[in-house]
Amino acid sequence: MDEKFTSYKDNDDNRIVSVREIEGEDKEEATLRPRTMGEYVGQQKVKDNLNVYITAAKKRKEALDHVLLYGPPGLGKTTLSSVIANELGVQMSLTSGPAIEKASDLAAILTKLNENDVLFIDEIHRMNHKVEEILYPAMEDFALDFMVGEGPSARSVRINLPKFTLIGATTKAGMLTGPLRDRFGVICRLELYSPEDLAKIVTRSAGILGSKIEKDASLEIARRSRGTPRIANRILRRVRDFAEVKGSGVIDVKVTKMALEAMEIDELGLDNVDRNILYAMIDKFGGRAVGLDTIAAATGEEQCTIEDVYEPYLLQIGFIARTPRGRVPMPIAYEHLGRKIN
Repeated sequence: MDEKFTSYKDNDDNRIVSVREIEGEDKEEATLRPRTMGEYVGQQKVKDNLNVYITAAKKRKEALDHVLLYGPPGLGKTTLSSVIANELGVQMSLTSGPAIEKASDLAAILTKLNENDVLFIDEIHRMNHKVEEILYPAMEDFALDFMVGEGPSARSVRINLPKFTLIGATTKAGMLTGPLRDRFGVICRLELYSPEDLAKIVTRSAGILGSKIEKDASLEIARRSRGTPRIANRILRRVRDFAEVKGSGVIDVKVTKMALEAMEIDELGLDNVDRNILYAMIDKFGGRAVGLDTIAAATGEEQCTIEDVYEPYLLQIGFIARTPRGRVPMPIAYEHLGRKIN
């Protein structure tokens, strides 16, 4: 890989290692998603607790308490919600916070639920605050309160709802309001996956895709997937293409490394965008503390994209640090890029 600093600009949706879901990818992902707790790999502590809560709710023939799932994108919050609904033996309705614009939108969704059903709201932190206030009595009392009319003739109308379980998913738990967060009885944080668990996911996905994969190849893909199943499955599909075109069809270590090198994904899961940011900080600015706006100007990326998309992983692996004066590259980043600390 070229170690020279180059100007690079790309849309995050086109990156193989993007944690965001690429348009059209949901259909491919649907075939790979587990449907039971037994099939769901990783997040053992979360699964153990949920199994207890689900079993207890089924014994009492009640709706499961409302569940909040939070953590980095791509870890399987939507998948886990579907697994919960399957384990409960109920239907699940899916929507997202930004999609519920008015109280009437929320009412239409809630009144269509059956007893003990699951309502999944993705990006729940982005829900309209007025709609959120309508959601409070629905979560607590399983009822909707509306004001009908105006002025002195206005009156409150209550619509009773079937008991249901709300599962909210968010990547930014800190942006949830206190009243909403307090109404969730079960709060689960999903962690980044270990390479061993990701390797199991890759092996399982390869089987579903009808591809034969060697154990070492699964681990190689897992190590470069940033602890994220979505990225692991995406890389697997691309490596499968290389195995079919430039190999024997079997996904082995040789063809896996060849494919990853072609996609410019290194041993730690960094791609050329990540390296471009690090080269700018080290080569252009000599490793000094530098502001986000300066990094953005030097790399041609938007400030918000760097902060929300690229920077989190570089922080997680200790390659950069935030200081009051700006971002600073750490010694481990110099070592990885083959640079000497000045």
